[in-house]
Amino acid sequence: MLDHFHSMGPRVVLLCSLFGVLLGQGAEQMSIEGCCKDGQKHGNDNKDCASLPLVSESTTCRIVQEQCCVTVLEDNMCTTGINMAKDQGACDSLFSNTCETKTTKMCCDCCLLGKSAQEKGLPCDNNLSVGYQCSLVSRACCVDAALDNQTTPIGQTELPNKDETSENGANSVLNNQCNVKCAHHCVGNDTCGCFKGYKLKPDGHSCEDINECLLGASNCRGGERCINTEGSFRCQREVSCGTGYELTDNNICKDIDECETGIHNCGPEFECQNTKGSFRCLPKVKCGVGYIQDALGSCIDINECVSQTGPCNRGQVCMNTVGSYICQRNSVNCGRGYHLNEEGTRCLDIDECKGPDRVCEGHGCVNLLGSYRCECESGYNFNSLTRVCEDVNECRHYPGRLCAHKCENTLGSYKCSCTNGFKLASDGRNCDDLNECENNPCSQECANVYGSYQCYCRRGYQLSDIDGMTCEDIDECALPTGGHICAYRCHNTPGSFHCSCPVSGYTLAPNGRSCQDIDECVTGTHTCTENQSCFNIQGGFRCLSFDCPNNYRRIGETRCERLLCNESAECLTMPLRITYYYLTFPTNIPVFTNIFRMGPSHTVPGDDIQIAITAGNEGGFFKTERMPTGGVMSVSKLINKPQDFELSLELRLRRYGTVSTYLAKVLVFVTQDEPKVPYNPLLE
Repeated sequence: MLDHFHSMGPRVVLLCSLFGVLLGQGAEQMSIEGCCKDGQKHGNDNKDCASLPLVSESTTCRIVQEQCCVTVLEDNMCTTGINMAKDQGACDSLFSNTCETKTTKMCCDCCLLGKSAQEKGLPCDNNLSVGYQCSLVSRACCVDAALDNQTTPIGQTELPNKDETSENGANSVLNNQCNVKCAHHCVGNDTCGCFKGYKLKPDGHSCEDINECLLGASNCRGGERCINTEGSFRCQREVSCGTGYELTDNNICKDIDECETGIHNCGPEFECQNTKGSFRCLPKVKCGVGYIQDALGSCIDINECVSQTGPCNRGQVCMNTVGSYICQRNSVNCGRGYHLNEEGTRCLDIDECKGPDRVCEGHGCVNLLGSYRCECESGYNFNSLTRVCEDVNECRHYPGRLCAHKCENTLGSYKCSCTNGFKLASDGRNCDDLNECENNPCSQECANVYGSYQCYCRRGYQLSDIDGMTCEDIDECALPTGGHICAYRCHNTPGSFHCSCPVSGYTLAPNGRSCQDIDECVTGTHTCTENQSCFNIQGGFRCLSFDCPNNYRRIGETRCERLLCNESAECLTMPLRITYYYLTFPTNIPVFTNIFRMGPSHTVPGDDIQIAITAGNEGGFFKTERMPTGGVMSVSKLINKPQDFELSLELRLRRYGTVSTYLAKVLVFVTQDEPKVPYNPLLE
C-alpha cells in the first residue's frame, strides 16, 4: 500500500477571482427606473424589442431600456415553457428550437428536469452545470412538485406572512427550539421555516421570495399580466382603460369624476358637469331675450338691425338698443363725404383736401366726389380703407432680396445689418466674414470659421464651460473614470497626470498605470537565511522552514516520511507521510471557493476516505467536504483582513481493512486586496 501512495501527492487547486467595474454614463432627462419601465411597457405592448423609441440621449438609458424589454419577453417565453412542462409533461412541440422558441424550450426542458429529480427522490439543489437560469427553473419546478405531493400535517396551519403575525408572539416557543437563527421562524428540531410566498434557501435559515409568475402559480385571468411582488404577486390588465378612466385595484375601469377631483378647465363663469369618460362646462348665468352668451360666459347684446331680413318695415330706420331695438321714420341722411345744404334738401360733396384736418399730411391730396385720394411719396402706399399713406415694409414685400442677412424697415425706406461674426460690406447690402482671431479671444488656440470662431486647447486641457474661451487643466484623476486610471494612486499635473505604487512590495508596470508585485525571492531582496526558503506573496514574502518530527525522515523539499514502526501500536497510528503546502490569495474571496484538494492518486472499489481539519481552524474560516475520489477544503467564512493560517489536514484511508493516515500541513497566507488610495486633490 505504501507503493500506491508513494507517487500520490494530494492535488491542490488555487482559485483566483478577477473583479471588474461597470462604468455608466449619467442618464439625461429620464431616470434609470423610467428607462426600464419604458422598455418593459414596450415589450408587453409590442412583443418585440427591435424598434425601441429613443426616450433619452443617454447610452446607459438605452441599454437599460433594451435589457428590461428583452427580460419581459424572456420571462413571458419562460413562463410558457414552464406551463407546457406542467400541463403536458413534454416539450415535443418545441423540437424545432427556433430563435423564438429557444427560451421557451429551455425553461420547459429544465422544468421537466426538476420534476424528474423530485420523482426520483433526488435533492432539488443539484450541482449540475446547466446554467444559472436553468438551475432556478429546475429547482423551482422540483420544489413545486414536492409541495403538491405533500399534505399538511395535523395540527399545523399555513404560515402567515410577516405582516400577519399575531402580536402575542405565538412563534416565540418555536424560535426557542432552534439553536440557529431563522430569518422568519422556527418549526422545531433546529429546522427553519418561511412565511407564505417564500421558500427556504440552501443555507437552511435564510428565505427568498417565490416568483409565482415564473412558476406559473398565479391565477391571473385572460387579458391580465402577472407581476411578481415580495412574498406574493398581482395581476394587471394588458390594455389600459383609456382617457377619462382609471384602473381600480380589482382591475375594473372606473370613470374619473373630473368635477370632483378638480382637474377640469372650466372657467369661473361656468360650472362643471361630469360625463362618462369626460365632462362639460355649463354657464352659471342664463342670458335673457336680446342677448347672446360668449365663450367666457358673458351676456352681450344682439344687434337686431344687422340681421338679413331686418326687423323694421320699409321707410323706417332700425336703431339698436341694449337688449332690444327701435324703428324710426326715414329722413334725409347724407352719407360719408357729403353734407346737407343750408336748406337741408340735398347733399353736397365735401372737399377734404381743403379741410382743417390735413388728411394727406406730407403727401399730395386729390379730392373725389364723396371722398378723396392721397398721392403718396416713394416708400408709401395709399390705404383706400383708412385713407392714409402707410409706410411700405420693403423687408416683408421683398424677403431675401434686399439684404444678405438682416433687413430692418424704416419710414419710407429700409436698412441692412449683419449677424454676429460678420460686418456690412461697402455696398450696404452684403456681409463679409469677420476674423475674430485677430483680437486673440482664446487663451490658447483660435481657429476662424465662417461667421464665427472656435477656441481649442492643447492636450490635457479643456475649454471652460463658463466662457468657452479659457483653457483649464483637466484633472484626469477626478474624472468619473479617474479611479481606474491608476491601479494604486493618481497624481494630477498641469496638462497631464502620473501614477505611483506603494513604497515597498510593488513596482510600476511598463504601462505606467498598473502596479506589479515584486518577487523578492527572485530579485534576492528578501531577508531569509540559508536554512529558510523564500515564498513570495502579494506585496511581500515569507521565510519558511520546517523540521521532520521524531521517527520521520525528510524526502524532497516539503515532505517527511515515517520510519519503520517495529509493530508499535502508537507508531502505527501516526501519519505515513507529512507534506507541507503553501497557498496565498487575497482577502474577500467568495465563500465556498475550493482552495485545496487531497486524495489518493487512484481509487479502489471499497475505499473509505475520511478528511478533516485537525488544527489551525479555530476561527472556522475553512471547512472540508468528502468527494468520490478524496476530499476538498473550501472557504466557509469571509476573510476580510490579511492573516496567516497554519492548517493540519488529515486524510484517513481504509483499504482492504487497513487504515492509513496522511497529514497535509497547509500554510495559507491571505494578503490584502490590490491596494488603492482614493484621490484627494488637496494632497497634490
